[in-house]
Amino acid sequence: MDIGSLLLLLALLVLIGLYIARPLFDQDNVGVTPEEDRKEHELSTLLAERDRVLTALEELDFDNALGKIPGEDYAIQRARLVNQGADVLRKLDELNGGTSEAELEQRIEEAIAERRVSTSREEVSEVVPQPQPVVVDADDEVEVQLAARRRARQDRSAGFCPQCGRPVQQSDQFCPKCGNALA
Repeated sequence: MDIGSLLLLLALLVLIGLYIARPLFDQDNVGVTPEEDRKEHELSTLLAERDRVLTALEELDFDNALGKIPGEDYAIQRARLVNQGADVLRKLDELNGGTSEAELEQRIEEAIAERRVSTSREEVSEVVPQPQPVVVDADDEVEVQLAARRRARQDRSAGFCPQCGRPVQQSDQFCPKCGNALA
């Protein structure tokens, strides 16, 4: 072998060695103890689980509103998800050092107040057969999106044309296919 091939081989070996040793020179993990790393991983896992439970609750509520789930199954599944969410929140509180008694009492009172409002809305909706507009806290972006989706869904379809059977919207006065007057 000539000298050029040896130098090229040596340079390649040095580059491979530096690539393999790169994690040893990484400064991001310097000073992080295994306990801190484990705690950060557990926090990340709990936050992901909390988000998963919230998403599942939203989907369950949406499916119930659409009538896809029977009432007795809905109550059981919702209670199970709420218990899972409470367990996750309890673990998050423990991991973050816990909360004071005053904060816990305030959170409980807020949850009770929200429950009373939602229960009174359910009682009103049972008495009045017409759909009522959903009262949404403006700070809760997800609830705002869900309410907008429900309103859009109600505005879209008004049934079918009695002449041709094509779906019609509430704003239609005549069928877009056959021109039949929609009373």
